[in-house]
Amino acid sequence: MIVGVVSDTHGLLRPSLLKALAGVDRIMHCGDVGDPMVLSMFKRIAPVNAVRGNVDSYGPCAALPETSVIHFAGKDFYILHNRNMLDLNPEAAGFDAVLTGHTHKPLIEYKRGVLYLNPGSCGPKRFSLPISYARVTIPEKGKMTAEIIPLT
Repeated sequence: MIVGVVSDTHGLLRPSLLKALAGVDRIMHCGDVGDPMVLSMFKRIAPVNAVRGNVDSYGPCAALPETSVIHFAGKDFYILHNRNMLDLNPEAAGFDAVLTGHTHKPLIEYKRGVLYLNPGSCGPKRFSLPISYARVTIPEKGKMTAEIIPLT
């Protein structure tokens, strides 16, 4: 099973991202959606789970939850926009992965058996940071893996 992880679209939907997400089994958006049209387009590809970010404080995206717990393909994901707002111990809570955004900086980190993943931003270019998303592969057996994928 493949999960496409995106963040910080800020209302921009890149055609290269839609092509890259083709064939994923689920899409998880880590906040700063910016425009519900983004989620509507993603839903044409796969089921979508999304949380709100700081730019989603008004309008239709303000109705998104601040955090989300998703059980998918035998793994438990905790999604929030800003990792600094993490108010639980993911290992003790039994999560396999914590998915975040906000910084626009891609990150893959494993701590005490938990994957911490920030896919970076796939929205407007910010400073010298890359435009990227992430793919999480969940095999039937074995450890799930994550990779950051640059976009053009």
